[in-house]
Amino acid sequence: MAKATKKQALGRGLSALLKDPSNDIKSANDPNADKVVGNIVELDLASIEVNPFQPRTSFNEEALRELASSIKELGVIQPITVRKVDFNKYQLVSGERRFRASSLIGLATIPAYIRIANDQESLEMALVENIQREDLDPIEIALSYQRLIEEIDLTQEEMSDRVGKNRSTIANYLRLLKLDPIIQTGMRDGFISMGHGRALITIENTDDQLAIYEKVVSHKLSVRDTEALARGIKSTDKSAKPKAKPLPSFARKASKELSDVFETSVAVKATAKGKGQIVLPFKTKDDFDRILKLLKGED
Repeated sequence: MAKATKKQALGRGLSALLKDPSNDIKSANDPNADKVVGNIVELDLASIEVNPFQPRTSFNEEALRELASSIKELGVIQPITVRKVDFNKYQLVSGERRFRASSLIGLATIPAYIRIANDQESLEMALVENIQREDLDPIEIALSYQRLIEEIDLTQEEMSDRVGKNRSTIANYLRLLKLDPIIQTGMRDGFISMGHGRALITIENTDDQLAIYEKVVSHKLSVRDTEALARGIKSTDKSAKPKAKPLPSFARKASKELSDVFETSVAVKATAKGKGQIVLPFKTKDDFDRILKLLKGED
């Protein structure tokens, strides 16, 4: 808890520095620029604008509300990234969903990484140096790897050379970011280890993942115990899935012939006894009229 408080205090201190007109940092060579690059800063949401060149224009409202609920409960786990465009004005580089969800619940500030003019090399150096620190938790390391890939445009192979880690090691860290935010928070707080996280990530169903996480934390289970529970869930899921019965040969043949006749992908479903259905899809009303004429035998 003390570690998180220290980070938040640092973010607020840097935020005050950026609001001081006498310390307006515009490039990586400016005084105090080294204090900003590579660090998390608490920025006012009102000072951030969305990127007009953001290719993504639609956001799932339900998913956004779920993210907002998670942020309200746990805070913003992964800081956004912004580009400084003017004094106390920033533009989003990545993290628009987190930004929108935070706005949705009325947060005043959000943790952010700031990029400034000519800071590409400084940012890369800061991130690589950050990864080498011994006091980082697995999620912090994973986030640093992700930033190197997304913002410096490095492949996992290139990053392996830069940070001196095997590509498989980097991939294992990055997979941790697919865990539910609650589990990521638990790892950051030291309730579970990276080994626990690697076992949990093999479980596809989020509810099952969280159920086992709660057992691990409440009973202080080992990594080996966690792996055994995960295997049990996977074997249960596998046995519960009904095996698809093969389609009778007459139905397979009919599907191909009908698709050729109607010039669309016709699905034929049938049981071994011959009972089933034919599905004739159409894309537009004109396409529907065309198929209807063929069914009626009209020219």
